[in-house]
Amino acid sequence: MTFIVDDLLVRPFFGLLNVIHAMAIEGMYDTEALQDELKENRLLFELGELSEAEYEERRADIEQRLDVAEQAREQLSGRIEVRQ
Repeated sequence: MTFIVDDLLVRPFFGLLNVIHAMAIEGMYDTEALQDELKENRLLFELGELSEAEYEERRADIEQRLDVAEQAREQLSGRIEVRQ
C-alpha cells in the first residue's frame, strides 16, 4: 500500500520540485542576460551615453556577476536532475 502512495503522490511532488529548482537556477544565473548587459554597456559607452569611468565600473560589476553565474551553473549542473 505504501508503495502505491509513494508512486502516486510523493514521487510526482519531488519531480515537480526538481523542475522548479532547475528553473530557479536557470533564471538566477542567466549567463546570456549578463552577456547582453555587457554588450549594452559597451554600446552605451560607444554612443557617448556613459563616461569611461561609468563604463568601466559597470563592466567590472557585470563581469563579476557573470563569473559567479558561470561557476554556479557549472557546479550545479551535475546536481540538477530533471526527470520526466
